[in-house]
Amino acid sequence: MRKIYIKIKYAIAFLLALIALVLTSPIFLIVAIAIKAEDGGNIIFKQLRTGKEGKKFYCYKFRSMKSTDVAFDKNNPVISSNNKNVTRVGRIIRKFKIDELPQLINILKGEMCFIAPRPLLPVYDSDYKDWELIKFQMRPGLTGLGQVNGNGHLSIQDRKYYDAYYVLHTSPLLDLKIFFKTILIVFMGEKKFLNPVSEQKLNEFKREVKIKFSSNAQICAQSRLNAANK
Repeated sequence: MRKIYIKIKYAIAFLLALIALVLTSPIFLIVAIAIKAEDGGNIIFKQLRTGKEGKKFYCYKFRSMKSTDVAFDKNNPVISSNNKNVTRVGRIIRKFKIDELPQLINILKGEMCFIAPRPLLPVYDSDYKDWELIKFQMRPGLTGLGQVNGNGHLSIQDRKYYDAYYVLHTSPLLDLKIFFKTILIVFMGEKKFLNPVSEQKLNEFKREVKIKFSSNAQICAQSRLNAANK
């Protein structure tokens, strides 16, 4: 049943992305003009991410920073809108998540969907534990369970928990909850929905993954991830 729902989910995502791209085209135009007018730089920023089965793809965003050549910290990856490197236009489009709109193109290309774990940089590929590998059974999303439970205010471990939990428990009801919470977060901010994960809950989930997925499946997932990085 879960596999059938995921196939339906991808088909619906393609249709909705196509409609959304048409409806938001005026926003695309306004944002593009604003970015270009501010500093004359590139409108679109693309970054390599790890997707389903470890395959790499370029994730698209509206450029919100003056320079994309900044030092990356694995332990503190979320850049605050108050960062001096964020442009004036960038602060606005980041606040209302408009900078993510170009990822509609990623959905049309079959690289992403609307709701699923967010794709991370390949620099994280060597960090995944066995219980986390189920994340790569699904296309990454525009928003996900981690994004509606605190996102950048969560620890990396908590975000990994929410990513894996979503893939194991994906359902129409869970998707609806994430969809409506995402809308609230746009207007109320992420911090108001902060929901850290207890050590007990994390350990219980790890046991659940171990029971539902054989070690062979985990080994195959790790092999695909390693092969994709070569």
